[in-house]
Amino acid sequence: MGILEGKRILVTGVLTDASIAFNVAKLAQEEGATVVLTGFGRLSLVERIAKRLPSPAPVLELDVQNTEHLDTLADRVGEQVDGLDGVVHSIAFAPQSALGGNFLNTPWDDVATAVQVSTYSYKSLAVACLPLMKEGGSLVGLDFDASKAWPVYDWMGVAKAGLESCNRYLARDLGKHNIRVNLVAAGPLRTMAAKSIPGFKEFEDSWPEKAPLGWDLSDTSPAARACVALMSDWFPATTGEIVHVDGGVHAIGG
Repeated sequence: MGILEGKRILVTGVLTDASIAFNVAKLAQEEGATVVLTGFGRLSLVERIAKRLPSPAPVLELDVQNTEHLDTLADRVGEQVDGLDGVVHSIAFAPQSALGGNFLNTPWDDVATAVQVSTYSYKSLAVACLPLMKEGGSLVGLDFDASKAWPVYDWMGVAKAGLESCNRYLARDLGKHNIRVNLVAAGPLRTMAAKSIPGFKEFEDSWPEKAPLGWDLSDTSPAARACVALMSDWFPATTGEIVHVDGGVHAIGG
């Protein structure tokens, strides 16, 4: 018996098997869950990746900027499972002009894209999945500590700060539905998303040295384990929380 035995989990944002989302889906299956994936853009790639899971999982298209995709998500997921117990939000994007030290020059349209995809979509996904969570459940989002102004992260940092605030408001409004809402703030990892951040090497060089527990930039399993734990029954009274899985860097000054 795994800690997600019998649970039905939707995992968004799987792109490669190096992603946190993929590792969440893999571990969730190993812990007894039935998993449905969503992807955006290169669906054929996501479908190939899905076949690398312990049990191949269905893949649905989801563009969080597409109202029709969101409006039909519950029906489409409902064709695969009869409800949801957990939802993982692993969706973030910022145009290149919003990253890499260009903070003062980023145009509003690019900022708006970063905020819609990386922040507002957390609420959009929650509302889209709510009809399938009649018995309650757990919503987990992936975060990067927004309490500081990091080098090169720029408007994505602002979007993550919004995500952390959104997490608290969702916890407030979804509690009456017995839905817990929490974030996992992972340290930097060599994922596809990280490769799109100009100057990411600054994190790679400094993070392992700063982390009291050390930090492996290629190991997504600690963050995935935290996501799975938060979707289990072992955190029945935890909501609105940010669980840091970063080797302890968030707690250390300097």
